[in-house]
Amino acid sequence: MNPASGSTGISRKWFALLILLLVPGFAAAQKNKSSAPAPKAAPAQHAAPAQHSAPQQHANTSTANRGGATTANRGATTANRGGATTANKGATTSNRGATTANKSTTTAGKSTTTAGKSTTTAAGKSTTTAGKSTTTAAGKSTTTAGKSTTTAAGKSTTTAGKSTTTAAGKSTTTAAGKSTTAAGKSTTTAAGKSTTAAGKSGSTSASKGPSKTVTTAKGNARTTNASGKVTSVKTKSGTTASLNSRGKVTTVHSGNMTVHRGANGSRTVVTKRANGGRLVSTGGHRGYAERGFNRGGHRYMGRTYYDHGHYYGRAYRGYGWGGNYYYHYGPSYYYGGGFYGWAYNPWAAPVSWGWGWGGAPWYGYYGYYFNPYPVYASPAFWVTDYLIAANLQAAYEARAAAVAEANSGGGNPAGYNAGDDDSSGGNSAGGGSSAVVLTPEVKQAIADEVKAQIAAEKDAAAASQSASASAQDSDEKVPPALDPNTRTFIVATDLSETLDDGTECTLTSGDVLTRIQDTPDANKSVKVLVSGSQKGDCQSGAQVSVAVDDLQEMHNHFAEQIDEGLGKLAENQGKNGMPASPATTRREVADAKAEPDLTVGADIDKADKDAAVAEADAQQAAADNSQGGDDD
Repeated sequence: MNPASGSTGISRKWFALLILLLVPGFAAAQKNKSSAPAPKAAPAQHAAPAQHSAPQQHANTSTANRGGATTANRGATTANRGGATTANKGATTSNRGATTANKSTTTAGKSTTTAGKSTTTAAGKSTTTAGKSTTTAAGKSTTTAGKSTTTAAGKSTTTAGKSTTTAAGKSTTTAAGKSTTAAGKSTTTAAGKSTTAAGKSGSTSASKGPSKTVTTAKGNARTTNASGKVTSVKTKSGTTASLNSRGKVTTVHSGNMTVHRGANGSRTVVTKRANGGRLVSTGGHRGYAERGFNRGGHRYMGRTYYDHGHYYGRAYRGYGWGGNYYYHYGPSYYYGGGFYGWAYNPWAAPVSWGWGWGGAPWYGYYGYYFNPYPVYASPAFWVTDYLIAANLQAAYEARAAAVAEANSGGGNPAGYNAGDDDSSGGNSAGGGSSAVVLTPEVKQAIADEVKAQIAAEKDAAAASQSASASAQDSDEKVPPALDPNTRTFIVATDLSETLDDGTECTLTSGDVLTRIQDTPDANKSVKVLVSGSQKGDCQSGAQVSVAVDDLQEMHNHFAEQIDEGLGKLAENQGKNGMPASPATTRREVADAKAEPDLTVGADIDKADKDAAVAEADAQQAAADNSQGGDDD
């Protein structure tokens, strides 16, 4: 044998043996390497069951973030806008970017993924670190230890160690300050700000700020807002009250009685009566009582008005609408069609009119608010000034009664002081002021409503003489409070409305509102814009919710004042430069009549005394700083 050949053969054998020994070891190493877990996306990216991370990460592609479409947050997500997050649909523009070899940087969402640790911000601050994931979209939620929380546009879902699905059912959602937690520990506010804290769940309203309720040593509960101002109290006797930003009581609830205080100190007391009716005191020995009755198969509300010993009664026809009954004003008298036409159309030439208000205290007091027209182009403008003045006179008399109460020996239960409404410095020049609250635009809106009411009354007068129209009369009719063609309202009696900070503002007789919503909410209220308000009242330009019943009351009072104005026109036509009208004869409307209840005066006086006691109780509770404990 050739030695060289033998040596070569031996080398080949050893080399083959070495290969046989190395291959199994190399294969085992490869097996162990392939069994190591592939880098994973953050747990929050498993939001929908149909969404999974890929077993391996490939260059430029990630199943958690494909080509800019993020499966973890599908649906067009806009921070804090209440839009629904829908699984497997749409693209999330706030979390775009490509993931390369498990290392990703996402713009607009500020997302970084490195070796299984991901931080994602999609208008919301999210952190994922070694299996601990938090994803927020305008939700500011923190979750640790394998518990995934996803908040999107204020909606929060929490599960323990499992994927989370928002939308398509099986989701836990927090919205409008209501928090629901599935095996989680969450506190959520109305603005969608969610915090996870061990075992505590609660809610606050971001629009009104956090409130705090403390029960004092004397047993009164006082609630303060974020600024530390007392917004409401509950006395140890059970009386509840709301306060304005100055710390003055504006609304008191005691048993079946509710008391409203205007910014000028005027007071309205509403008492629910045993017969289902109401007793309303407007202060100064004035007010009314009402009760329901049936006439001719139709529902009516009968009222007895009382004013310093004088009584009169009238009836309001009830009509159904939207599942509720609203009572409509009907004139006590109808004029002829010629007079209504004269009152509706412009005069041939403008009329200058002297009202004789120059020396009246109310006129000087409200000089900042109201300026009469210098001349009148039509009766509608004349009636507009008449009814505005009538409301302001009533408001001034109510204020005078409040001042008298404050200065009386009976004390000052509401804590009211003359000048608290900041209007004691009213322009003494009266209507001569050039810059007033009731602008020409606001007064034009009122005049337009006056003309519409005169036209409607003319049509009703004509229809009342038609037998066929009476036979077709329906018990269903949209109330003026919700009629899209009726927008402008003048406040008739004092109201208290809640502002965003939890305090209350008042609306006083003569303030002007514009309804901006046609459909009532769950509380039977609609949004209105304050078009003109007196000093100390809800600010002009503010939007508040007002009960539909209160708006209907305003319109009924408005229509009644227009009829009073028409009566004054009839008296003055042909005098002092006013053009003569057609015949002013009128006929009585029996449907509007009701017998007065002569016990109402005594009931109103008693209600005023009860209200004074309840107000004093509430004011003392508001001032009670005796040490107690938090109720929160």
